[in-house]
Amino acid sequence: MDELKTNVLYFGDNLEILRNRDYFPDECIDLIYLDPPFNSKKDYNILFKENGGVESEAQIKAFTDTWHWTRTAENTYHDIVTNGPLRVGQLIGALHDAIGQNDVMAYLVMMTARLIELHRVLKSTGSLYLHCDPTASHYLKLVLDQIFGPANFRNEIVWKRTTAHNDPNRFGRIHDILLFYSKSNKPTWNPVFASYDTEYVDTYYRYTDEAGRKFLSDNLTAPSHGSGSGQYEWRGKYPPPKAECGRIQKRIWNALKLKDVSSTQKMDIHDLRDTWRTCQVCLLSLFGQM
Repeated sequence: MDELKTNVLYFGDNLEILRNRDYFPDECIDLIYLDPPFNSKKDYNILFKENGGVESEAQIKAFTDTWHWTRTAENTYHDIVTNGPLRVGQLIGALHDAIGQNDVMAYLVMMTARLIELHRVLKSTGSLYLHCDPTASHYLKLVLDQIFGPANFRNEIVWKRTTAHNDPNRFGRIHDILLFYSKSNKPTWNPVFASYDTEYVDTYYRYTDEAGRKFLSDNLTAPSHGSGSGQYEWRGKYPPPKAECGRIQKRIWNALKLKDVSSTQKMDIHDLRDTWRTCQVCLLSLFGQM
């Protein structure tokens, strides 16, 4: 691989820059974040300042984020369908037939051409984060699935960018979407840890063991009864079948008219039970009723 120049800012159409392998050879980038503007009806300008810090009258319009179906968009569409990856070309062709030649399709075509190149320059251990709004995220996810593969979709991250408010005739628009994809099934992942809030620790971790470690008291309830989810070996035994678990507990508690039985005490009872009579005797023994 050719050496990649670092600490460089490229000015120009990013598609032209990305396609230039002198600038970006294959698999040279570790992490990509892109926040493409969409339909805010703004023109973005580069402002030049004189040495004294005063803005110059000379300005260069960098781009507008109001996308239109122009000759450029049409040429890019034909290039993707003809020369792009087969499944990507098929998807864009189908979207073109369904959506038509409009601003949304122009946006998707221009984004797809760039995402193909971004996939090329990304290392096998690399990741991509695409920031978009809900008006386009569902289309872009289809495109990303075809370029990166559905198995390499990692997360849809919801960013709450503002507090709750009212928008006319709808719920408040308060969030954006970040789509997180990796190049392969072995991306670089650096977990980020932060200290617990002191109030949270004091509220929930109220107990301390012999070694001085704090812990919380919780139950062993499985997340979904009878599904096999959360059923683990405990003290050399496994939970009983779905129907048996609920039936035995219910008739024990009803027959003995016991209340406030903790989850730990219930597990102790099931630990010792072989038959209904054994379970009954153990229960009475545990609660001092023999």
